[in-house]
Amino acid sequence: MKTIIPPINYDYALNRILSFLREKLSETGLEGLVIGLSGGVDSSVTAAIAVKALGSEKVHGLILPDSRTTPREDIDDAIELAEKLNIKYHLITIDNIYDTIINTIPFYKENDIANGNVRARIRMIILYYYANVNNLLVCGTGDKSEILLGYFTKYGDGGVDMLPIGDLYKTQVRIMGKRLGLPEKIYLKPSSPRLWPGQTAENELGISYEIIDTVLYYFIDQRYDIDRINMETGIPKDLVNKIINRVFKNEHKRMTPLIPKIGGTTINNDWKMPYNAEL
Repeated sequence: MKTIIPPINYDYALNRILSFLREKLSETGLEGLVIGLSGGVDSSVTAAIAVKALGSEKVHGLILPDSRTTPREDIDDAIELAEKLNIKYHLITIDNIYDTIINTIPFYKENDIANGNVRARIRMIILYYYANVNNLLVCGTGDKSEILLGYFTKYGDGGVDMLPIGDLYKTQVRIMGKRLGLPEKIYLKPSSPRLWPGQTAENELGISYEIIDTVLYYFIDQRYDIDRINMETGIPKDLVNKIINRVFKNEHKRMTPLIPKIGGTTINNDWKMPYNAEL
């Protein structure tokens, strides 16, 4: 099999993200950003770029582990990053919040995905509370690979105001992390949302990000069909099909809530207010 890292001009990409962050913060009139720091590559790259764009005084970090699912190494890496970037941060363990919710629900069941999503949504609530009381935007950390695959929790880590690295594939984010001077232990760390013990993204997906990004690049950016991707890369058709099917299956995660069309102009179906519209 032949895999590639989707080609990109990294200097252009970085400058585009820097401009995006400055423009959007200026348009909102808010005072800065808050980022959930996991100790992984996506949140570390996002935080490093945000500091480069806005300065450390406008970037805040929240480290929100559950001690039963988050390795101590991840917590230490997140703290080390926050201190290196000189940003204000808080460490808040969510164990008790999670337990209170689970123990209150009369229909609780052992279900890794459902219960893991509770952890992601707890983090979203804390991030938005912090943003509200400090006049900040919630800055998400999802990348293009995760967004396309639907590998995020709806209204959890997907519940954010912006996704600065959302047009970079995972393999590109790793290179960006190296270029930004992040330590190897960060930019090469296996990705994981840490929603249950021992979870890693590639084990759960069953495919490496090198293969995933190769298929996504040829399918999304180059508009190749399954046969052509197979011919170009040698990646088995069943793997190509598995990745592409996941993109289609998770389209609902990339959409706003569905509205049945009744009137002539239906919000989000026929009409959307320009972001920076003026009367």
